[in-house]
Amino acid sequence: MIYLAIRYLLERKKQTLLTLLGVFLGSMAYVAVSGFFMGFQGFMIQQLVNNAAQIHIQARQDYLTEHQLDGAFYGRQFRHVFWLSPPSGVEGYLGIQNPQSWYERLKADPRVEAFSPLLTAPALFTLSKYSVSANLIGCDPGQQGKVTSVAEYMIEGQFSDIGVGGNRIILGDELMKRLGAGLGQTLLVAVKTNPPVPFKVVGRFLTGNRASDLQAYGSLNDVQKINGTPNQVNEIGVRLKDYSQAGAIARNWSSIAPERTESWDQQNASILSVMKLQTVLRWTMTMTVIIVAGFGIYNILNMTVTQKRQDIAILRSMGYDTFDVIMLFFSQGLIIGICGGVLGLIFGYFVCLYLQTVPFSGGLTYDPRARLHISLSAGIYIQALLLSLLSSTLASILPARAASKFTPIEIIRSGA
Repeated sequence: MIYLAIRYLLERKKQTLLTLLGVFLGSMAYVAVSGFFMGFQGFMIQQLVNNAAQIHIQARQDYLTEHQLDGAFYGRQFRHVFWLSPPSGVEGYLGIQNPQSWYERLKADPRVEAFSPLLTAPALFTLSKYSVSANLIGCDPGQQGKVTSVAEYMIEGQFSDIGVGGNRIILGDELMKRLGAGLGQTLLVAVKTNPPVPFKVVGRFLTGNRASDLQAYGSLNDVQKINGTPNQVNEIGVRLKDYSQAGAIARNWSSIAPERTESWDQQNASILSVMKLQTVLRWTMTMTVIIVAGFGIYNILNMTVTQKRQDIAILRSMGYDTFDVIMLFFSQGLIIGICGGVLGLIFGYFVCLYLQTVPFSGGLTYDPRARLHISLSAGIYIQALLLSLLSSTLASILPARAASKFTPIEIIRSGA
C-alpha cells in the first residue's frame, strides 16, 4: 500500500508539492511563532520573578467602614447614626507591627530561600541647585542581593558598598541624570520635615525600567536614622525556592497575620493577562495555517479518488477489500503529513537559531549584548508534528471513505 500511495503522489507532482509545502510552512510557522512567544514569555516571567521580591509583606492597611467612626464622634448615647457623606478611605500604618515575628517565621519556613527587610521613604535629593523627588530604599545589601537581581545591574560601583561606612547611597541611572550627579559626589537627602543629611554617591544601577531607575538605595540603618524611625521597616521582600507557589503562600500568610501580603503574579496580573492573550493569538495563527494545509490535502486526495476510479475497480477485482482501499488513500495523506511536518521542524529549528542572534534586551532590563529569547523546548516540536499529522489524517478520512465505497460494477456502469 505504501508503494501504491507513493506512486499516486508522484503522478501528480505539482499538486503534491503544493500540498506538502502547505504542511511544511504550517509546522515551520508553528515552531518559529511558538518559540518566539514562549521564549519571550519565559524571559518576562524570569525578569518579574528576579527583579523584585517574589512575595511582598507590607505594612497593614485598613479600609474605613461607614459606621467605624460613630463612637469617636458621638459616643455611646446615639445607637443609630446616619451620615450624609459616610467616612471612607484607608487607615495606613507606618510600618510592620511586629517584624521580629516575621523574621522568625521566615527563617523557620523551608520554602523560603531568602528575605530582606526594607524601609521605603519618599525623599528629596538635592545637588547644587537641582532637587528631585524619588523613593529612598533602605535595605541590607547582602540580603537584598539574594532576594532580587538589583546587584547585577550595577554599572558603576558595587551594591555592597552602601554597607561599608555610613551615609552612602546608590542612585538609579535616571535619578543620577536628573540630578547631574557623578560617582563620589555628595548630595543632600531630606525625608519628611527632617533636616537634609549629606550622602556620598558610591554607585549607579541601570535596569532599563524608568520607574526603577528613578530610585535610590541606602543602608537600612542610615534610612531608618534619616527617617526618624529606628528599628522600623515597612516591607519585607521574600524569595522562594519555587516561585510558582508564591500565590498560595501569600494567601496563606495573609490569613495568619494582619500585614498585607502580595505575590509577584498578583502584582503583575495585567502583564500575565497579556501573556495569556499572546498564547491565544499564537494558537489562532498556527491553527489557521494548519487548517489551510488540511484543505489542500483533502483537495488533492479527493481529485485523486475521482481520477483513479478505474484503478480502484481493478484493485477491488484483484481481491483488495474496503480496508485496503481506505489505507491506500489514507497513507497518502499520512505521508504528506509526516514529510511536511518533519521538514517544517528542521527548518523551524534553524529559524529559531537565527532569531536568537537578533539583538533585543527586553522591556524590563537593559543589556546591549542581549538577544531575542527563543524557546527550543521539545514540547513545541512534538506539538507541531502532532498538529501536522492530525491535519493530514483528518483531511484524508473523507476521500479514503469515499474511495472505499466504490465497487467494480458501479465504476464500470458509470463508464469509467
